[in-house]
Amino acid sequence: MLTLAQSPRDPDFVQNPYAFYDRARAEGPFFQWQDYGKTCTTSYAAVNAILRDRRFGREIPADQRPEIAPHTAPFYAIEAHSMLELEPPRHTRLRSLVLRAFTSRRINALTPDITQLSHDLIDTLPDGPFNLLEHFGQRLPVTIIARLLGVPETMGSDLLRWSNAMVKMYIANRSRAIEDAAAEASRDFTDFMRRYIDARRSRPADDLITHLIAAEEDGQKLSTDEMISTCILLLNAGHEATVHSIGNGVKTLLETQTPIHSAPKDALIEELIRFDPPLHMFTRYAYEDVEVMGHLLPKGSEVALLLAAANRDPQAFDSPNQFTPQRPAKANLSFGAGLHFCIGAPLARLELQIALPILFDRQPNLHLTAPPTYADLYHFHGLEKLMVAA
Repeated sequence: MLTLAQSPRDPDFVQNPYAFYDRARAEGPFFQWQDYGKTCTTSYAAVNAILRDRRFGREIPADQRPEIAPHTAPFYAIEAHSMLELEPPRHTRLRSLVLRAFTSRRINALTPDITQLSHDLIDTLPDGPFNLLEHFGQRLPVTIIARLLGVPETMGSDLLRWSNAMVKMYIANRSRAIEDAAAEASRDFTDFMRRYIDARRSRPADDLITHLIAAEEDGQKLSTDEMISTCILLLNAGHEATVHSIGNGVKTLLETQTPIHSAPKDALIEELIRFDPPLHMFTRYAYEDVEVMGHLLPKGSEVALLLAAANRDPQAFDSPNQFTPQRPAKANLSFGAGLHFCIGAPLARLELQIALPILFDRQPNLHLTAPPTYADLYHFHGLEKLMVAA
């Protein structure tokens, strides 16, 4: 297995990680990423197989769990109850209970809200050049999540601040300052959610928090800590992914001069998500010795699944580095697969399918006013800002 060195914070890599993925893929389905000390795969087939294989999981094996530094304890107290970090049977119980509240009917019922909010945000766009992320890309998903949960929309700036601080715990080479900020945000977010959950126990409403409280299966309910972690996960994961998807998607459409109605909206959105997704790496641990595509992954080893690289695997997609809205339908891996398939994917897709056509229909002369630059946030992949004018 080839070992490759590539700093995830190198400016050229931040702006275009796909060149490195192509170089790694040319050497085979697996390689050792020296900077991470991890076995990685760029292969669509390998990523898809590992995501669906129960011999791999997100939970760190018990004998490998590192000691949690005291200053990061508030963050990891949330992680301890997060579906994202758990395996069956706890994951099964949590996900089943959450899905009783986070139903497709409840998500689809947000269609009028997403539509109206898209129009309202466009009505207030500044004259002249403006940052589309600040005025549209961030405000849309955080407002929708706030409405879904049943918390005040006026808390949007706080929710964004807490979310941004917490998700930085996943980026490469995080600093002590990042850890301290994440811990503070975790404490504030937890206290805020606990107050709202307590209030909904005595004053139920037609919102997700109330339905999470009511969700029950085989006599089991979510604990308050589990509900707090679930609400924070839905906001952080859903918001970050949707913001980056909006930004990356608008950038792609403008740079390629692709009309928004050049393909059925479902196909166009899927191609945007495949072409430049918001999350580039997800990891799994091998719970036993497993051979994948001729490579042995020993028990206890961690493998990094490069989702964005898999989405551009020429073994899975023709001309994968080309944005092709008319591409024949095939599942991409941007939202994962298998047991941990992103629970918020239907909402993210709905927001993109509604908001982007409205944006381009209302702003037909939208154009870039400055070259877009990606933020140094790997393994997330999103823009620092997106300066445009109508």
